Amino acid sequence: MEFAAFADRAIEMEETPADLETVGLVADLLAGAGDDLETVVRFLLGRVFPAHDTRTLEIGPALCREAIARAAGPNVDSDDVEDRLADIGEIGAVAASYEFGGQRGLGAFAGGSADGSTGPGEPLTIAEVDRRLRSVAAAEGGGSEDTKLDELFGLFNRSDPPEARILARLVLSQMRIGVGEGTVRDAIAEAFLVEAAPETDDVDGSSETGDAETADESNPADVVERALQVTNDYGRVAALARDRGREGLREEGLEIGRPVQAMLAQAGTAADAIAEWERAAVETKFDGARVQIHYAPAAGIGPELYSRNMDDVTDALPEIRELIEARVDVPVILDGEVVAVDSDGEPLAFQEVLRRFRRKHDVERMREEVELRLHAFDCLHADGEDLLDAPFRRRHDRLESMLPERSSSTSVVEDAEAIEAIEANALSEGHEGVMLKDPEAAYTPGDRGRRWLKRKPDVETLDLVVTGAEWGEGRRASTLGTFEVSVRAGEQNGNSTFEPVGKVATGLTDAELKSLSDRLNPHVRSEDGTDVEIHPAVVIEVGYEEIQESPTYGSGYALRFPRFLGVREDKDVPDADTLSRLERLVGGE
Repeated sequence: MEFAAFADRAIEMEETPADLETVGLVADLLAGAGDDLETVVRFLLGRVFPAHDTRTLEIGPALCREAIARAAGPNVDSDDVEDRLADIGEIGAVAASYEFGGQRGLGAFAGGSADGSTGPGEPLTIAEVDRRLRSVAAAEGGGSEDTKLDELFGLFNRSDPPEARILARLVLSQMRIGVGEGTVRDAIAEAFLVEAAPETDDVDGSSETGDAETADESNPADVVERALQVTNDYGRVAALARDRGREGLREEGLEIGRPVQAMLAQAGTAADAIAEWERAAVETKFDGARVQIHYAPAAGIGPELYSRNMDDVTDALPEIRELIEARVDVPVILDGEVVAVDSDGEPLAFQEVLRRFRRKHDVERMREEVELRLHAFDCLHADGEDLLDAPFRRRHDRLESMLPERSSSTSVVEDAEAIEAIEANALSEGHEGVMLKDPEAAYTPGDRGRRWLKRKPDVETLDLVVTGAEWGEGRRASTLGTFEVSVRAGEQNGNSTFEPVGKVATGLTDAELKSLSDRLNPHVRSEDGTDVEIHPAVVIEVGYEEIQESPTYGSGYALRFPRFLGVREDKDVPDADTLSRLERLVGGE
């Protein structure tokens, strides 16, 4: 497929307001993608690699602007591109505003054509753009920046305005065409699974299958969603759906060494859990970092350790790797929490975990300073058997049989009072609270449903001023999101000054997000790519779990897990909370 055809269709999607129409456009594109199907799917989502792949392009806005400037000609430099970006506000539109193609020299060939790539004057193809961007990702060490710049320059130099518009967004993972993961999922189903669902064997109530939100075989989108949960690869799933249909998708399972998204919890109460499930499995909620463990000793895989964001953190956690090697002798995929402890085994603050979690240097020295302990709480795969659909009670039993000393302690209770007693004990031991889990629930990767609930003590709220935001992605591309929130820090020349304390991206419904975005739009001061500076005018109420000292913000503090609670219609900016109040809260006053 020519890249121009992809770019034209992507722009058409961007200009299509209705979600259902967009699904149809994506489905048509996928149906005609041929051998480029997997790449086309990833490009639509602003990716070169699958979500489980830790490789990245490592291209920042400055490098992208430099490549655009070089392709635009000798009379254009990076500062000119930056000035135009300030005027236009979006990097794709900036790239499309230049006429490329006039540059000559080796760089204009995008690295030559020894690998079968098309040359100058020939149209760019999806396959070539993919190869070039993978080459960018592979560049490292001395001269890597020049290599990246040469490749990008060569691609831009052969792009017409629509191609340049989409290419600039792709390399920065900022597609903003109204196509999110849900749209692609539905489009895969529409393009390749529109035939009637096949007959399936009935399963009676005695099955050892969890009763969480498993795929409905009569709904093509649910079949696709299930395959996405176990592969974490939209391109692969699209190819499976096209080539092998429902059968191929159903047969796809977990793969050791390929991380999946973590199952997540909603906030809830003890009464909620008992009312919804009749009984609840209660576990201590630790103040640590999520970790997913992959190990297949006979196959020589691992142990490999992945963060909640699926980053490989194996090298930073040698004691966890050693524990798994010593205690586990069958292939497994485990879910758990890594907690920092003192010399007496008492839990330390979450910040101590972060000192270790992504460290690449001085790992052994830091290991002596900060001890980490694993608390495993789920088993997704064991000894050749995928356990995602098994009820939680069975998965936990399997976990305990392998790691009895490092498995979470679980009590199944039938009344709220028992939950509250366990919670009180967890809090007295210095932990965050408790997790409540439906004993019959399956494990649903990436889902934040009502099968897991987190119980923690009530927290303070702050009334904060919105001073910045970012444009959303996918179906939220036309709305502001990820709001920077600030406290009043003082006055300068008669005007209030503000210092940020965090970014809020959770707690808003789609309707609230649109309403807040509409309220903030008149106060936008400037834009730089997706980043937006906002004049202080709107106060929102923000909940949080903890105030941490942080060098990231000028205030010196950061809110941990901030969430949107509502707009303070009754408050103006002078009524917002101050830095001095934040300091009093940290001091416990």
